[in-house]
Amino acid sequence: MMLLKKLPHQLLATALCAAGLLTFSATAQAPNDVRIALIIGNSAYPGNMALANPSNDAKDMAATLRNLGFGVIEVLDASKEQIAIAIERTGRNLSGKQGIGLLFYAGHGLQLDWRNYMVPVDAKLNSAADVPKQAVDIEAVMNAFKNAGNRMNIVVLDACRDNPFADGKTSSGKGLAPLDAPTGTFLAYATAPGNVAADGAIGSKNGLYTGYLLQELQKPTASIENVFKRVRFAVRKASNGAQIPWETTSLEDDFVFNSGIKKTIRLTDEEKEKQFDIEKAEWDTIKDSTSADPFYAFVQKYPSGHITQSAIAMIGRLNEAKTKSFIDKSGIEVRSSSVVKLRAGDSLEYVRTDDYTKREVLRRKPHVLRVAEGMVYFAGGGTLTINAESVIDGGTNHAYDPPRANLPVDGLELGKRWKARSSMTLGSGPSAGQKRWTESEGRVLGIETVTVPAGTYKTYKVENKRINAWSYRETDTTWISPEMGISVKRVFEGRSGWGGNADRWSEELISLKRGPAT
Repeated sequence: MMLLKKLPHQLLATALCAAGLLTFSATAQAPNDVRIALIIGNSAYPGNMALANPSNDAKDMAATLRNLGFGVIEVLDASKEQIAIAIERTGRNLSGKQGIGLLFYAGHGLQLDWRNYMVPVDAKLNSAADVPKQAVDIEAVMNAFKNAGNRMNIVVLDACRDNPFADGKTSSGKGLAPLDAPTGTFLAYATAPGNVAADGAIGSKNGLYTGYLLQELQKPTASIENVFKRVRFAVRKASNGAQIPWETTSLEDDFVFNSGIKKTIRLTDEEKEKQFDIEKAEWDTIKDSTSADPFYAFVQKYPSGHITQSAIAMIGRLNEAKTKSFIDKSGIEVRSSSVVKLRAGDSLEYVRTDDYTKREVLRRKPHVLRVAEGMVYFAGGGTLTINAESVIDGGTNHAYDPPRANLPVDGLELGKRWKARSSMTLGSGPSAGQKRWTESEGRVLGIETVTVPAGTYKTYKVENKRINAWSYRETDTTWISPEMGISVKRVFEGRSGWGGNADRWSEELISLKRGPAT
């Protein structure tokens, strides 16, 4: 590095610019939309720690983002001091502009005490004590973005390689730790927390994750959510489930890479009906497939569609994830899918209480008859998929096609949002046999420890807002144990579109008796 690290701070910044290691693009940007990307790619680690692709990844990402209207600060094979200067410069360029900050990092990364670190090429990590001193905490970038007053932040970490530092002496686990997305932030990982990512196939120019991300960025009118969903499933397919990218978001507005922030556009009822019919016709041609390939293609075509959750669930059943679950700092399990872990012989008991009278109105006792081919069958006719979708409702025997999504099938995490729509065939009452529709929008509200008669559980608090063809609106708040993938507590409110009092009740798990282990 031409001994640049020995220069004073101000001279070092000047030398870096002259050397072409720190560059800024003056590409024209959208009015009132200052977008600056900090791109860091570290390949030239000493000895067997060297990586083939991160510097290529960074160069290609910098060029792509410049073409999309971003100002770019690019740092390659950097020392800790060079990274610190680049972070400071990024914050200074964004300060007071209410802009959009983006970090892309490719290279070695590790976690320690639930903090994630970028590893400079000059780091010498012999013990855990060396990490905070010689590596760069991702929080340094997050703080620079926060202090700049950005409207939106995007953080992309292709830094989860199975690196030689992660030997138990310098880190607290493989891969990176899960982070909550601060308000207005989109966090993207090359693989699920606690797992490792590939550096790319032999002879490839880019890492597996970044290679697909660069492809998707060539479709610049796609929303950020759709870009990363497509990348996730392309990587999952290419790795045969061994690597599944992960995103955490707290964005309220949408973002399009070539034009900036956009307000989310909601479809009219007529538009939703038309789009659902198009998707449903395609779904009907593939739903019985025993290959995951048609479902991968469906997700690529409709990454945020009405039936996408069911397609993702089918991928999960036909191409099982090979990533490991992970326990985060709150003690809750994190994994890349939402799975019901019931088995034949399991018996549950719930008590439902009317919220007006505080009296018991229902005691239901789901009993698992069998679990086979991705389905959980209950006595009385209820059926769930192992991804917690309702196929046949155990209380009403209403049937759903595709299955009704009760949870985000591609993993529970704070802030996760999803939507789904199903055709519903009524199973009881005077209208039994009639077909209508039901749709839902869900989100994960938080992580809470709750105590019910069956015990104390660490849970995800999940909210589903539903509406059906009769304009009956529901808000169904459920506390889900990720250990079992089941509800331990529910609070329900439903109101007819024709007025009248709302239906309000609460439900708690009274007991759970496990069937024989197989």
